[in-house]
Amino acid sequence: MLTPVAPQYGGGSLADVLPSVAGALSVPNEQNVLGLPPAPRYAVLLLDGLGWNLLQRHADAAPYLASLLPTGRSLTAGVPSTTAVSLTSLGTGLPPGAHGIVGYTSIVPESGALLNALSWDAPVDPRKWQPHGTVFERIAAAGVATRNVSKARFDTSGLTAAAFRGSKHRGADTVEDRLDATRFASREGSSSLVYVYDSQLDYTGHNHGCESGQWRKELAAADVLAQRVRASLPRDAVLVIVADHGMVDVAPENRIDLDAEPELTDGLRLIAGESRFRHLYCVDGAARSVEAAYRERLGDKALVLSREEAVGRGWFGAVEDRVAPRLGDVVVATLGPVALVASRRYPQEAGLIGLHGSLTYDEMAIPLLVDA
Repeated sequence: MLTPVAPQYGGGSLADVLPSVAGALSVPNEQNVLGLPPAPRYAVLLLDGLGWNLLQRHADAAPYLASLLPTGRSLTAGVPSTTAVSLTSLGTGLPPGAHGIVGYTSIVPESGALLNALSWDAPVDPRKWQPHGTVFERIAAAGVATRNVSKARFDTSGLTAAAFRGSKHRGADTVEDRLDATRFASREGSSSLVYVYDSQLDYTGHNHGCESGQWRKELAAADVLAQRVRASLPRDAVLVIVADHGMVDVAPENRIDLDAEPELTDGLRLIAGESRFRHLYCVDGAARSVEAAYRERLGDKALVLSREEAVGRGWFGAVEDRVAPRLGDVVVATLGPVALVASRRYPQEAGLIGLHGSLTYDEMAIPLLVDA
């Protein structure tokens, strides 16, 4: 079994990026723990799905990004290593146990419903679900022009309200739109922060695999985008390039279908999370038997822990009382080349090739690249 990678909250995680940018922008009371260079303008480009290991293995397809590797470093994502969790940690500077978005899907304890944090498909107020102020709000309050450049439809999403409030959204659905928005926003005021998000690498990895020719082609396109973002910035701006998680490919024969094995659904109320990191919500009194069943079935291919054990290991950082019931009674982090799909409940997910969410180095390690 692979050794799980512990998240480095407080000095080496994605949650430390924006507080460090704020410090580099001379925002009062912000700690630049990552040692970013002081500058009046910053742009942060997040390439969804660009793991540190993936970039190292395919550096020849990304010459610009590769040129920044010698002065770059790896950070860790939070747990689980998935987009909704990571973007909220980026925006708030907090670990999941504080901001409360604990998975791609998770239970709403008050209703028993399931919340998909990307589509925000449950009637939950994102400002109450995630009540903490964001780093964007603190930066904007210091007089820095603060912008968020991503697809237009994200402007009204619950995740944007939870993670990025305080930044003015600029809808940009094409590469040219993103570059134009970045060029304009980076020149506003005497000091500025522009956050730019691109999802294509993650989308391609999910559908074709992160070791596929299609993924390498998309990496080359992401490399060009990053270089063009850098070229669009004023000379006094610093570009930071990060990711939200890495990715692994899982072959069809290594997918365990929970919906096809009754012993793995016995005692469950809800199956949430994603196929590399499951939150299992149990009927009263069933948690121990569920834990035992998963340990027997998965052996050394996964870590199967009670909620209390996972919290005790620091996976989610310090967990607030309001957040604890959102975590599974049992959590399952796959460490071998295996995925826990649920073909009846989540048929689309069951067909994905590239996956993430767990604590392997391939999934947890992300790049921090700086072009000053």
